[in-house]
Amino acid sequence: MPPADSQLPGVDHVFADPELLRAALTHRSHSNTNNERLEFLGDAVLNFVIAAELFHQRPEDNEGSLSRLRSRVVRGETLARVARRLKLGDHLRMGEGELKSGGYLRDSVLADALEAVLGAIYLDAGFDAAAQVIRETFEPVVDRLPDAESLKDPKTRLQEWLQARSRPLPVYELVREEGAEHAKRFHVICRLEDTGFEAEASGSSRRKAEQAAAGAVLSANEAPQP
Repeated sequence: MPPADSQLPGVDHVFADPELLRAALTHRSHSNTNNERLEFLGDAVLNFVIAAELFHQRPEDNEGSLSRLRSRVVRGETLARVARRLKLGDHLRMGEGELKSGGYLRDSVLADALEAVLGAIYLDAGFDAAAQVIRETFEPVVDRLPDAESLKDPKTRLQEWLQARSRPLPVYELVREEGAEHAKRFHVICRLEDTGFEAEASGSSRRKAEQAAAGAVLSANEAPQP
């Protein structure tokens, strides 16, 4: 059995250089020698491997669809979920302040640490070893991906729906902002110019409010009429 400091539970790789694993699990709050550079490297390796997997597994999907699928796999929320499955937070080395504030539970911290571990494996044993770990670790995520069409954001889907019917593009209007600077809510109207139909929605940013309003317009207009 390998020493505890040379292998991360749940990851099928034994480090020839345990210091790489130690660095990958070190948050910047703990030391100037931390996992930020390894995170940068791991992010690049992860993106390539997932892109290659999707390319081979989804031969009918175009570039846009593949990009949306890859984004769903490599986004912070998904990485954090995978890191929790591996109990990565239990092994992080963090400064006292970060530990007390629950930093080891944050999505961003867990996602960064997972990417750093992948970068460390790449440095320790090369691309093939890192790719194998990525394929094994992310297989459940890739297998459960929905159809790429369903991953399009509401504004894109509304635009495509209108273009397919030779109708003008929607207009978005910010009608008001409310709340304190750090907790603003944006209210936006999405209007169909040719019919005058509109829907209002709000969000924590103008972009999110526009997406929500577009989704409301699309739902109302795609629904079968009684």
